[in-house]
Amino acid sequence: MPSGTLIHKHRAAVLVSQTDHSSHASPGSRAPLGFWSGSASRVDRREDAVTEAVQDTQRPVILVSDRGACARVTGGTAILGAGVPDREALPIVGYSPANPPEHLGDPGFLSDHGVRYPYIAGAMANGIGSTEVVEAMGRAGMLGFFGAAGLPLEAVEAAIDRLSHSLEGRPYGFNLIHSPSEPDLESAVADLYIRRGVHLASASAYLDLTLPVVRYRVHGIHEDSEGRIVTPNRLIAKVSRLEVAMKFFSPPPERLLKSLVDTGDINEEQARLAKRIPVAQDITAEADSGGHTDNQSALALIPTLMALRDQIQTRHGYRQTLRVGAAGGISTPISAAAALSMGAAYILTGSVNQACVEAGTSDIVRKMLADAEQADVTMAPAADMFEMGVKVQVLKRGTMFAMRAQKLYELYRACDSLESIPKTDMAALEKSTFRAPVDVVWTQCRNFFADRDPSQLERAAKDPKHKMSLVFRWYLGQSSHWANAGDPTRIIDYQIWCGPAMGAFNGWVKGSFLEELEERSVVTVALNILYGAALLTRINALRSQGVQTPRSWSEYWPRPIQPIQDKELRVQ
Repeated sequence: MPSGTLIHKHRAAVLVSQTDHSSHASPGSRAPLGFWSGSASRVDRREDAVTEAVQDTQRPVILVSDRGACARVTGGTAILGAGVPDREALPIVGYSPANPPEHLGDPGFLSDHGVRYPYIAGAMANGIGSTEVVEAMGRAGMLGFFGAAGLPLEAVEAAIDRLSHSLEGRPYGFNLIHSPSEPDLESAVADLYIRRGVHLASASAYLDLTLPVVRYRVHGIHEDSEGRIVTPNRLIAKVSRLEVAMKFFSPPPERLLKSLVDTGDINEEQARLAKRIPVAQDITAEADSGGHTDNQSALALIPTLMALRDQIQTRHGYRQTLRVGAAGGISTPISAAAALSMGAAYILTGSVNQACVEAGTSDIVRKMLADAEQADVTMAPAADMFEMGVKVQVLKRGTMFAMRAQKLYELYRACDSLESIPKTDMAALEKSTFRAPVDVVWTQCRNFFADRDPSQLERAAKDPKHKMSLVFRWYLGQSSHWANAGDPTRIIDYQIWCGPAMGAFNGWVKGSFLEELEERSVVTVALNILYGAALLTRINALRSQGVQTPRSWSEYWPRPIQPIQDKELRVQ
């Protein structure tokens, strides 16, 4: 800022450190940022007043040095830059502008998606990311995704009906998950979104681009009157691998565009335009999360994807700016502030939302999650990618799902059919895991796939190993439904997707009102995380200026929504 510029007058919240004026010029000390002058009657040296000034992120704070003690000063005039101060002026040693939570993240992300806060509630499968979660987030100026994965098309369309009316004009999205074992279902979901005008989808668990996800992205692409490319449909892709991120940041592959032209889904002109856009403008760096994850370190993954973002942005010269958000392990102000300070455009939470009252799961599961600690998670075979050996992160405390699912995968690898499974192993499966004869389980599988995907039965008739896979996947699929429904007879078999973030959250809220399950709502949790992140961002900025920041400034405990709203975090 230019020398002698007036910064703030009358409403500045100022901290005064009472030390000798000459101290700022002593050897090894930092030169002052400027000077503040005002009435001594506006000085408040109480420690709680100082802390209150720092923690009010809605207003600027100025730190001033004069004879060793700290004080809060309101009013007066602050001038940044070199110059000769008045005799009574105090040297400014630290300054932080107002930085409310809505100033965090990437402003372009906020404007492009029509949200107030850089915060997403991720799509938790089987409707755990419920319509109630999505509605609460949308009404609070945040973004929520409905967890469509694992649900029948009728249930997904019912959610579209509800959200298109309840959130008309507000942002929301739906999940589009890679389904290598059920490609027809993935295609049907993409077609449903296109037909029903769902314009924002969360692409998850993709190992490669598929025709359905590209068809969804480029549907309706055109140029406006000023020659700008317009894409009605947007993707926010969750990735944990560099090679997958590269595919989403790049234009759609030529072979997939040609296939869409051949089928009449797009024309030649649309294919030409599609070569000038990324498949996804926004990519979420999915670190050590619940559900599908590679257990990547966020500290390594986020900067790696940001470097890739910059390379591809330069290579293709997109008009729109590519962005990287952060997910996995985010459930406290410290983790949120860390991700945002690394340059994340937004943060996405998952595990912590599953324990909230709006989540589409049972009270039993909520209680199990509230009791979880960071080490209470493990990896287990994934139902949707069982044959590929892909794993998901789940809760291990209070359930034997992970151990039993791993046993099923070991048998799948070792045996060619159900008939070839050793008798002792089959007896154990029928008694403890299935709790039914294998023939009964197969009958249920046959009835299910006859309606959902008959091609699976055709394949099973020719391939005994695939039949065995469908039977084993019955257990993996049912285990999530038992958990969501709160079946008291199957608690030991609950599959609960969960990352270490859940334990971190429980530790942070211990002793506060959010320790109680009934107080955990997605908006209350989100606002507390965001406000705490904004406060830590301010404190880190002051620390970087050489200010000694007492721990009391950064000690932030969760508080009910109303006090947060009183700080001008009003939910709109």
